[in-house]
Amino acid sequence: MSAFGTIGFVGLGVMGEPMCGHVARKSGARVLAHDLRPDPLERLAADGVVPCASLAELVPQVELILLSLPGEREVEAVCIGEGGIAEHGRPGLTVVDLSTVPVALARRIGEAFAKRDMAFADAPVTRTHQAAVEGTLSVMVGADAALFARIEPVLRCFGTDVTHCGGVGAGQVLKLMNNMVCFQTVVALSEALAMARRAGVEDAVFLDTLAKGTADSFALRNHARKHMLPGQYPEQAYSVRYALKDLGYALKLAADTGVGTPGAEIALGRLREAEAAGFGDQYFPALFQVVGDAKS
Repeated sequence: MSAFGTIGFVGLGVMGEPMCGHVARKSGARVLAHDLRPDPLERLAADGVVPCASLAELVPQVELILLSLPGEREVEAVCIGEGGIAEHGRPGLTVVDLSTVPVALARRIGEAFAKRDMAFADAPVTRTHQAAVEGTLSVMVGADAALFARIEPVLRCFGTDVTHCGGVGAGQVLKLMNNMVCFQTVVALSEALAMARRAGVEDAVFLDTLAKGTADSFALRNHARKHMLPGQYPEQAYSVRYALKDLGYALKLAADTGVGTPGAEIALGRLREAEAAGFGDQYFPALFQVVGDAKS
Protein backbone atom coordinates (compact mmCIF):
# COMPACT_ATOMS: atom_id res chain seq x y z
CA MET A 1 0.00 0.00 0.00
CA SER A 2 1.33 3.41 -0.99
CA ALA A 3 2.16 6.16 1.52
CA PHE A 4 0.51 8.56 -0.93
CA GLY A 5 -3.25 8.98 -1.05
CA THR A 6 -3.29 10.78 -4.40
CA ILE A 7 -0.89 10.20 -7.29
CA GLY A 8 -0.57 12.08 -10.56
CA PHE A 9 0.85 10.55 -13.72
CA VAL A 10 2.09 12.75 -16.58
CA GLY A 11 2.97 11.18 -19.94
CA LEU A 12 1.03 8.14 -21.15
CA GLY A 13 3.12 6.87 -24.04
CA VAL A 14 4.37 3.37 -24.85
CA MET A 15 5.76 2.88 -21.34
CA GLY A 16 3.77 5.45 -19.37
CA GLU A 17 0.30 4.12 -20.13
CA PRO A 18 0.87 0.59 -18.80
CA MET A 19 2.83 1.90 -15.80
CA CYS A 20 -0.01 4.26 -14.92
CA GLY A 21 -2.46 1.38 -15.16
CA HIS A 22 -0.43 -0.69 -12.71
CA VAL A 23 -0.26 2.20 -10.24
CA ALA A 24 -4.02 2.72 -10.47
CA ARG A 25 -4.74 -0.98 -9.89
CA LYS A 26 -2.18 -1.75 -7.20
CA SER A 27 -1.22 1.34 -5.17
CA GLY A 28 -4.50 1.91 -3.37
CA ALA A 29 -4.23 5.60 -4.24
CA ARG A 30 -6.52 7.82 -6.27
CA VAL A 31 -4.73 8.36 -9.59
CA LEU A 32 -5.05 11.40 -11.84
CA ALA A 33 -3.34 11.61 -15.22
CA HIS A 34 -2.47 14.12 -17.92
CA ASP A 35 -1.44 13.58 -21.53
CA LEU A 36 -1.76 15.64 -24.69
CA ARG A 37 -3.63 12.77 -26.39
CA PRO A 38 -7.12 11.66 -25.33
CA ASP A 39 -6.81 7.98 -26.32
CA PRO A 40 -4.69 6.69 -23.40
CA LEU A 41 -6.78 8.66 -20.92
CA GLU A 42 -9.90 7.04 -22.30
CA ARG A 43 -8.38 3.56 -22.01
CA LEU A 44 -7.14 4.17 -18.46
CA ALA A 45 -10.59 5.25 -17.32
CA ALA A 46 -11.36 1.52 -16.99
CA ASP A 47 -8.76 1.42 -14.18
CA GLY A 48 -10.33 4.41 -12.43
CA VAL A 49 -7.76 6.95 -13.62
CA VAL A 50 -9.14 10.49 -13.55
CA PRO A 51 -8.17 12.63 -16.58
CA CYS A 52 -6.83 16.14 -16.12
CA ALA A 53 -6.71 18.68 -18.93
CA SER A 54 -3.55 20.43 -17.73
CA LEU A 55 -0.72 20.44 -15.22
CA ALA A 56 -2.41 23.38 -13.52
CA GLU A 57 -5.40 21.11 -12.86
CA LEU A 58 -3.42 18.02 -11.82
CA VAL A 59 -0.56 19.32 -9.67
CA PRO A 60 -2.52 20.95 -6.80
CA GLN A 61 -4.61 17.79 -6.30
CA VAL A 62 -1.85 15.21 -5.77
CA GLU A 63 0.87 14.29 -3.28
CA LEU A 64 3.12 12.42 -5.70
CA ILE A 65 3.70 12.99 -9.43
CA LEU A 66 5.21 10.38 -11.73
CA LEU A 67 6.59 11.53 -15.10
CA SER A 68 7.12 9.39 -18.20
CA LEU A 69 8.12 11.78 -20.96
CA PRO A 70 10.08 11.55 -24.23
CA GLY A 71 13.26 13.31 -23.15
CA GLU A 72 15.22 16.31 -21.95
CA ARG A 73 13.13 19.08 -23.49
CA GLU A 74 9.80 17.75 -22.24
CA VAL A 75 11.02 16.94 -18.72
CA GLU A 76 12.62 20.36 -18.30
CA ALA A 77 9.47 22.12 -19.50
CA VAL A 78 7.12 20.08 -17.32
CA CYS A 79 9.27 20.35 -14.20
CA ILE A 80 10.77 23.84 -14.20
CA GLY A 81 9.40 25.57 -17.30
CA GLU A 82 6.70 28.22 -17.44
CA GLY A 83 3.43 26.77 -16.16
CA GLY A 84 5.20 23.64 -14.94
CA ILE A 85 5.24 21.68 -11.71
CA ALA A 86 7.56 24.09 -9.90
CA GLU A 87 5.09 26.91 -10.57
CA HIS A 88 1.98 25.01 -9.49
CA GLY A 89 3.48 22.79 -6.79
CA ARG A 90 3.55 23.29 -3.06
CA PRO A 91 5.95 22.38 -0.25
CA GLY A 92 5.83 18.65 0.48
CA LEU A 93 5.05 17.58 -3.08
CA THR A 94 7.11 14.64 -4.36
CA VAL A 95 8.06 14.26 -8.03
CA VAL A 96 9.57 11.11 -9.53
CA ASP A 97 10.87 11.21 -13.11
CA LEU A 98 10.69 7.82 -14.85
CA SER A 99 11.99 9.30 -18.11
CA THR A 100 15.55 9.13 -19.44
CA VAL A 101 17.31 12.53 -19.39
CA PRO A 102 20.85 13.90 -19.00
CA VAL A 103 22.34 13.48 -15.54
CA ALA A 104 22.99 17.22 -15.25
CA LEU A 105 19.32 18.03 -15.87
CA ALA A 106 18.14 15.58 -13.20
CA ARG A 107 20.43 17.21 -10.67
CA ARG A 108 19.39 20.72 -11.72
CA ILE A 109 15.71 19.83 -11.28
CA GLY A 110 16.45 18.27 -7.91
CA GLU A 111 18.14 21.47 -6.75
CA ALA A 112 15.30 23.66 -8.06
CA PHE A 113 12.67 21.57 -6.28
CA ALA A 114 14.66 21.47 -3.03
CA LYS A 115 14.59 25.28 -2.93
CA ARG A 116 10.78 25.03 -2.97
CA ASP A 117 10.71 22.31 -0.27
CA MET A 118 9.59 19.72 -2.84
CA ALA A 119 11.20 16.29 -3.13
CA PHE A 120 12.61 14.89 -6.38
CA ALA A 121 13.91 11.52 -7.51
CA ASP A 122 15.08 10.29 -10.89
CA ALA A 123 13.90 6.74 -11.50
CA PRO A 124 14.36 5.75 -15.15
CA VAL A 125 13.09 2.34 -16.18
CA THR A 126 14.51 -0.36 -18.41
CA ARG A 127 13.43 -3.56 -20.16
CA THR A 128 10.83 -3.78 -22.87
CA HIS A 129 7.31 -2.48 -23.56
CA GLN A 130 6.07 -5.98 -22.78
CA ALA A 131 7.74 -5.74 -19.38
CA ALA A 132 5.87 -2.48 -18.78
CA VAL A 133 2.61 -4.26 -19.67
CA GLU A 134 3.46 -7.15 -17.33
CA GLY A 135 4.74 -4.92 -14.53
CA THR A 136 8.24 -6.43 -14.60
CA LEU A 137 10.40 -3.39 -15.31
CA SER A 138 13.74 -2.63 -13.70
CA VAL A 139 13.77 0.79 -12.02
CA MET A 140 17.00 2.64 -11.19
CA VAL A 141 16.47 5.28 -8.53
CA GLY A 142 18.45 8.38 -7.62
CA ALA A 143 17.20 9.78 -4.30
CA ASP A 144 18.14 10.10 -0.66
CA ALA A 145 17.44 7.03 1.45
CA ALA A 146 14.35 8.42 3.17
CA LEU A 147 12.68 9.39 -0.10
CA PHE A 148 13.57 6.06 -1.67
CA ALA A 149 11.82 4.25 1.20
CA ARG A 150 8.66 6.32 0.62
CA ILE A 151 8.45 5.87 -3.15
CA GLU A 152 9.65 2.26 -3.44
CA PRO A 153 6.18 0.71 -2.87
CA VAL A 154 4.76 2.79 -5.73
CA LEU A 155 7.62 1.86 -8.05
CA ARG A 156 7.06 -1.81 -7.25
CA CYS A 157 3.59 -1.51 -8.77
CA PHE A 158 5.30 -1.80 -12.16
CA GLY A 159 8.86 -2.90 -11.33
CA THR A 160 10.09 -6.24 -10.07
CA ASP A 161 13.62 -4.86 -9.61
CA VAL A 162 13.85 -1.47 -7.90
CA THR A 163 17.43 -0.42 -7.16
CA HIS A 164 18.58 2.50 -5.03
CA CYS A 165 21.58 3.72 -7.04
CA GLY A 166 22.56 6.75 -4.94
CA GLY A 167 21.60 10.41 -4.77
CA VAL A 168 19.70 12.42 -7.37
CA GLY A 169 21.15 11.76 -10.83
CA ALA A 170 22.52 8.31 -10.01
CA GLY A 171 19.49 6.61 -11.53
CA GLN A 172 20.15 8.38 -14.82
CA VAL A 173 23.83 7.42 -14.72
CA LEU A 174 22.94 3.74 -14.43
CA LYS A 175 20.17 3.94 -17.05
CA LEU A 176 22.46 5.60 -19.59
CA MET A 177 25.21 3.05 -18.95
CA ASN A 178 22.69 0.21 -19.26
CA ASN A 179 21.54 1.53 -22.63
CA MET A 180 25.05 2.24 -23.87
CA VAL A 181 26.12 -1.35 -23.17
CA CYS A 182 22.93 -2.70 -24.75
CA PHE A 183 23.40 -0.68 -27.96
CA GLN A 184 26.98 -1.87 -28.33
CA THR A 185 25.87 -5.46 -27.73
CA VAL A 186 23.24 -5.20 -30.46
CA VAL A 187 25.88 -3.85 -32.86
CA ALA A 188 28.15 -6.79 -32.01
CA LEU A 189 25.29 -9.27 -32.51
CA SER A 190 24.40 -7.65 -35.82
CA GLU A 191 27.93 -8.03 -37.12
CA ALA A 192 28.19 -11.60 -35.86
CA LEU A 193 24.82 -12.66 -37.28
CA ALA A 194 25.60 -11.13 -40.67
CA MET A 195 28.92 -12.99 -40.80
CA ALA A 196 27.40 -16.28 -39.65
CA ARG A 197 24.70 -16.10 -42.32
CA ARG A 198 27.19 -15.38 -45.07
CA ALA A 199 29.39 -18.20 -43.81
CA GLY A 200 26.49 -20.64 -44.17
CA VAL A 201 25.44 -21.11 -40.52
CA GLU A 202 21.71 -21.34 -39.83
CA ASP A 203 20.18 -18.62 -37.68
CA ALA A 204 18.81 -20.99 -35.06
CA VAL A 205 22.16 -22.69 -34.68
CA PHE A 206 23.89 -19.34 -34.36
CA LEU A 207 21.63 -18.12 -31.55
CA ASP A 208 21.28 -21.40 -29.71
CA THR A 209 25.03 -21.91 -29.66
CA LEU A 210 25.92 -18.39 -28.53
CA ALA A 211 23.25 -18.62 -25.84
CA LYS A 212 25.13 -21.60 -24.36
CA GLY A 213 28.44 -19.75 -24.24
CA THR A 214 30.01 -16.59 -22.89
CA ALA A 215 28.30 -14.45 -25.57
CA ASP A 216 24.87 -15.03 -24.03
CA SER A 217 23.03 -11.82 -23.11
CA PHE A 218 19.62 -10.20 -22.69
CA ALA A 219 20.13 -8.63 -26.11
CA LEU A 220 20.76 -12.01 -27.70
CA ARG A 221 17.71 -13.62 -26.11
CA ASN A 222 15.40 -10.70 -26.84
CA HIS A 223 16.57 -8.26 -29.49
CA ALA A 224 18.30 -10.82 -31.71
CA ARG A 225 15.94 -13.75 -31.31
CA LYS A 226 12.63 -11.87 -31.34
CA HIS A 227 13.40 -9.09 -33.79
CA MET A 228 16.61 -9.37 -35.80
CA LEU A 229 16.04 -12.96 -36.93
CA PRO A 230 12.45 -12.53 -38.11
CA GLY A 231 13.13 -8.98 -39.32
CA GLN A 232 10.33 -7.51 -37.22
CA TYR A 233 10.89 -3.99 -35.93
CA PRO A 234 7.61 -2.48 -34.70
CA GLU A 235 7.15 1.28 -34.65
CA GLN A 236 5.28 1.41 -31.32
CA ALA A 237 8.48 0.59 -29.45
CA TYR A 238 11.83 2.05 -28.40
CA SER A 239 12.90 3.44 -31.75
CA VAL A 240 16.22 4.15 -33.44
CA ARG A 241 15.60 7.86 -32.78
CA TYR A 242 15.06 7.26 -29.06
CA ALA A 243 18.23 5.18 -28.95
CA LEU A 244 20.13 8.03 -30.61
CA LYS A 245 18.77 10.43 -28.01
CA ASP A 246 19.80 8.29 -25.05
CA LEU A 247 23.21 7.43 -26.48
CA GLY A 248 23.75 11.14 -27.03
CA TYR A 249 23.08 11.70 -23.32
CA ALA A 250 25.57 8.96 -22.45
CA LEU A 251 28.26 10.50 -24.66
CA LYS A 252 27.63 13.88 -23.03
CA LEU A 253 28.28 12.20 -19.66
CA ALA A 254 31.43 10.65 -21.13
CA ALA A 255 32.65 14.11 -22.10
CA ASP A 256 31.76 15.49 -18.65
CA THR A 257 33.66 12.69 -16.91
CA GLY A 258 36.61 12.62 -19.31
CA VAL A 259 36.18 9.00 -20.39
CA GLY A 260 36.91 7.93 -23.97
CA THR A 261 34.13 5.80 -25.51
CA PRO A 262 35.11 4.66 -29.03
CA GLY A 263 32.82 1.62 -28.79
CA ALA A 264 29.81 3.78 -28.00
CA GLU A 265 30.72 6.11 -30.86
CA ILE A 266 30.66 3.15 -33.27
CA ALA A 267 27.17 2.29 -32.02
CA LEU A 268 26.15 5.91 -32.53
CA GLY A 269 27.36 5.70 -36.11
CA ARG A 270 25.35 2.55 -36.78
CA LEU A 271 22.21 4.13 -35.33
CA ARG A 272 22.72 7.21 -37.48
CA GLU A 273 23.10 4.98 -40.54
CA ALA A 274 19.83 3.26 -39.66
CA GLU A 275 18.05 6.59 -39.28
CA ALA A 276 19.44 7.85 -42.60
CA ALA A 277 18.28 4.63 -44.28
CA GLY A 278 14.68 5.31 -43.21
CA PHE A 279 14.49 3.10 -40.10
CA GLY A 280 14.35 5.92 -37.52
CA ASP A 281 10.84 5.12 -36.28
CA GLN A 282 11.45 1.36 -36.02
CA TYR A 283 12.49 -0.60 -32.92
CA PHE A 284 16.21 0.11 -32.52
CA PRO A 285 17.52 -3.43 -33.35
CA ALA A 286 16.57 -2.35 -36.89
CA LEU A 287 20.16 -1.09 -37.07
CA PHE A 288 20.92 -4.68 -38.12
CA GLN A 289 19.54 -3.77 -41.53
CA VAL A 290 22.51 -1.49 -42.22
CA VAL A 291 25.12 -3.85 -40.82
CA GLY A 292 24.74 -6.96 -42.92
CA ASP A 293 22.50 -8.91 -45.25
CA ALA A 294 19.51 -8.82 -42.91
CA LYS A 295 17.10 -10.44 -45.38
CA SER A 296 19.19 -13.44 -46.41
